[in-house]
Amino acid sequence: AAMRRFLGPLLCLLALRLPAGSGGAARGLDVASYRERVRAMFYHAYEHYLESAFPYDELRPLTCDGQDTWGSFSLTLIDALDTLLILGNVSEFQRVVNVLQEGVDFDIDVNASVFETNIRVVGGLLSAHLLSRKAGVEVEAGWPCSGPLLRMAEEAARKLLPAFQTPTGMPYGTVNLLHGVNPGETPVTCTAGIGTFIVEFATLSHLTGDPVFEDVARKALKALWKNRSDIGLVGNHIDVITAKWVAQDAGIGAGVDSYFEYLVKGAILLQDKELMSMFLEYNKAIKNYTKFDDWYLWVQMYKGTVSMPVFQSLEAYWPGLQSLIGDVDNAMRTFLNYYTVWKQFGGLPEFYNIPQGYTVDKREGYPLRPELIESAMYLYRATRDPTLLELGRDAVESIEKISKVDCGFATIKDLRDHRLDNRMESFFLAETIKYLYLLFDPDNFIHNDGSDFDVVVTPYGECVLNAGGYIFNTEAHPIDPAALHCCRKRKEEQWEVEDLMREFYSRKKTKKFTLKRAPDHGEGENVKDPEDASSEKAGEKRNSKKSSHSLLSCPSQSFNSKLAVLGQVFLDNT
Repeated sequence: AAMRRFLGPLLCLLALRLPAGSGGAARGLDVASYRERVRAMFYHAYEHYLESAFPYDELRPLTCDGQDTWGSFSLTLIDALDTLLILGNVSEFQRVVNVLQEGVDFDIDVNASVFETNIRVVGGLLSAHLLSRKAGVEVEAGWPCSGPLLRMAEEAARKLLPAFQTPTGMPYGTVNLLHGVNPGETPVTCTAGIGTFIVEFATLSHLTGDPVFEDVARKALKALWKNRSDIGLVGNHIDVITAKWVAQDAGIGAGVDSYFEYLVKGAILLQDKELMSMFLEYNKAIKNYTKFDDWYLWVQMYKGTVSMPVFQSLEAYWPGLQSLIGDVDNAMRTFLNYYTVWKQFGGLPEFYNIPQGYTVDKREGYPLRPELIESAMYLYRATRDPTLLELGRDAVESIEKISKVDCGFATIKDLRDHRLDNRMESFFLAETIKYLYLLFDPDNFIHNDGSDFDVVVTPYGECVLNAGGYIFNTEAHPIDPAALHCCRKRKEEQWEVEDLMREFYSRKKTKKFTLKRAPDHGEGENVKDPEDASSEKAGEKRNSKKSSHSLLSCPSQSFNSKLAVLGQVFLDNT
């Protein structure tokens, strides 16, 4: 009962609807004006990407050209697609959908990050698929259980499945999209790279009816849970073959962050008590060992002793996550700590030494990350505190003043002297701009409280969509949780028909065999093939597309690391 009381308000918090202009007027902040400035920022970056960088992954704003970074998928276009709709540009959304269908190919000889491909490509395609009808795209019969963007998302996700073929179920960090896991691939993966799949993969399983995606995501989550320390903490990097922790720093930031995020969001999306219970246990350990004066430090995962008294910009998602579990007071206190750092530098440096109150050597940059703005958006929905709008104002002013160049917005290499770097990451359009816009747009459809919704008639029955409560993946791609229930009825009816057919043929042939109905995803049973009375299961047939790569025995490599950020390992001698 306690868990029901806990989970129940979460969707309501996400869908909380506020009157237009509330909060901002209290301190004279012109919300509408800042909303339009954010819109202009988006188009300044987006149009220059199209002109100078497409079809490359990212724009290089200082040289006005492009580069491939995470694969060669026209990544910025995929990442920006749902932002177009949130800004109200349905015509460009429709054009880009056609461009992606014609131009993106995942059958390429490229070594791709399993984590990044999932959150940016799979997540972006799933979100665009579920928003297609709202954007005026002519969807095919059976949508949202079928459609070209869904098929693309499934194809991309299947390219990642070989990475999960390990003894522990924890995936490798990198996979070759054509050949699978390379024989010499390191078995060391960061915690976030293992535990950040349940949102996208469960959505895929529910829409396509193939449980393999949710199954591998759950197995990876549970493997991390099984290997937590005796004091309830997880480290930063683990060997996916041996399950031995290689980097033993525990915290809420880089290399760990979205694992915690996906336990909460997976619990909300799937109404899963087990995932929420896991997070709440972690939350106790995090408070006990890493929290000091509303800051969160890095500690040794087995002893709880402080290893690094630093704040990382990636940790700024935490107040937003706290708001999703109803811990708003603690969230605001931590947010205000982080906001003081922003005010000090006009952005969040990658690392900030808390006792010294200054940046850490070689970690002074700000690549236009969204996390603090993300937390402000969530907390503003919960509190209406105008301080949160002021953070949005400061972000717009800082980014425009420091980062804006002729061809877009450039990463800030050093917040102390405002030197720039020749890169504009795709998350700037996917996340930073999106969260800023939603902060200043209280009536956006994303904030729907359930008073508006669409009823979609499919061959499998009626389906309610776009009622609100969207779950953002860690790349800010919104997933409509109602869509996960649209395709279940079809499968249940299919099972009923199959049962009847089996019974009919059984009686006709006067043969007896046991019928077994498949449960919901993740319960481990499969439907028996109605055309075959042998012991083979239809689940094997449904999973026949699954790659048959053999398990790879990767040699254990020396790994003298202190910490890593998104796969970049910082050695002790850096």
